[in-house]
Amino acid sequence: MTIRLTLLCAHPEGTSADTVFGCPPPGERGLPGAGVVPIVLPPPSLTVGSPSRASTQTAAALALHATVEPALRDLDYGTWRGRTVADVVATDPFGYSAWLRDPDAAPHGGETVRQLCRRAAHWLDGLPPDTGRTLAITEPAVVRALLVHAMSAPARAFWKLPLRSPLSTVCLTRSGGAWSVHPAEAASDRGSGRHTSVLIPAPAASRRLAADAKARRRGEKTV
Repeated sequence: MTIRLTLLCAHPEGTSADTVFGCPPPGERGLPGAGVVPIVLPPPSLTVGSPSRASTQTAAALALHATVEPALRDLDYGTWRGRTVADVVATDPFGYSAWLRDPDAAPHGGETVRQLCRRAAHWLDGLPPDTGRTLAITEPAVVRALLVHAMSAPARAFWKLPLRSPLSTVCLTRSGGAWSVHPAEAASDRGSGRHTSVLIPAPAASRRLAADAKARRRGEKTV
């Protein structure tokens, strides 16, 4: 039997231009600066997701209920969680550089990239043959780790994989023992795909809101 697994990067809350490690759970007020973003998804027979609020809200925007899968949880960023990349680079440039170069480095005291890749590989290899068409909504780091295993790539390739976020999609298929990687919209049975409009912050709207916020802060400093 063939397993068709579509990976969808969960959409984190926030309009900051700076990447935040382990984005905090979104608030109850919804997603600011919303815009309609169309994505193509085949109708899944099963939807699973990471335990994060971003994953839950992404599934809700697609009118889907995702079964929580703990193995798909985001990378444990340790003491970096909730901090921006700019802040970490400013306070621990050597640790950040080592983290990007060495998959066994954990300057934050959390999970290493290699440990994440092993966790993702264990989950992927454990999918039963009758899994069918499944949608997995999780964080970009986990998607990268799943791709590392599916492509039989070394853990050092983790940061080299081209992956846009949020709402990046990629499809993994397995018939027999090997995985194949395709763009989600190019997977087989394209005709049965579904064009979904998701109400979330579009990247352009997010950048505009971030620029407006910076402009307001500059104005406040000059007063």
